Amino acid sequence: PMPTQPDIPTNILAETQNYIVWTADEPDGETTYNVELGNVTLHFFKEEWDEFLKLMKSFTSGSR
Repeated sequence: PMPTQPDIPTNILAETQNYIVWTADEPDGETTYNVELGNVTLHFFKEEWDEFLKLMKSFTSGSR
């Protein structure tokens, strides 16, 4: 028989009609951050997520 997958708690951070940003509390205790963009899902660990947010903030603020 196939092993059962553990229930991984998730939390939706933001959602629109086409996109969703959510976190998952992985079995190893690490939280992953996920961005679903249609057929593509980006997965980030905490350090990567922080850098991604910094990138998006600099992009949206217009500073380069």
